[in-house]
Amino acid sequence: MLLLRVRELGRDFDARWRYFSLTQVNNKEEGWTVWSAADEGARGRLAFKAAEAARRQQAFERLHMPLLEARHAKGQSLEDLEVVRAVARAGGLDLERFDRDLADPSILEPLARDHQAAVSEHGVFGTPTFVFPAGGSAYVRIRPAPEGAQALQLFDELTTTVAERPYLLELKRPVKPT
Repeated sequence: MLLLRVRELGRDFDARWRYFSLTQVNNKEEGWTVWSAADEGARGRLAFKAAEAARRQQAFERLHMPLLEARHAKGQSLEDLEVVRAVARAGGLDLERFDRDLADPSILEPLARDHQAAVSEHGVFGTPTFVFPAGGSAYVRIRPAPEGAQALQLFDELTTTVAERPYLLELKRPVKPT
């Protein structure tokens, strides 16, 4: 949501969205992968398939943020095909092609490629992880994302901190026990 707000305020940047599966990284079963599992109901799998189906229609941006909003702002399940199809419909996707692409066995190949590269090249362990062209990467958890000028300020500070301070390895706020 931070990046959406920064863009809405007119700041142009090159975001290259890559796939990363929390289901995969948290699974301890030897040899199991979310992209090759026979279990069609593996958590997150439908959302990845939908995102790639949208990408095949050059409509990734029209589906990506609305999917995140459906999940995080509206509490809808991205494991529900009708929820995902409704988001695709609202984004103006060709639903016939969308459904065909969802059924394509090769649809999860980009997830495998991106996930494996994220882990091996950047050490990614969670989402969202920002990887900056000037160097550095960071897992960033923000809730809620700030509005207006604060969003731009945070984005600039985050970029500077990650790219120019490689010695800063972790920043985490402790939470008092309840």
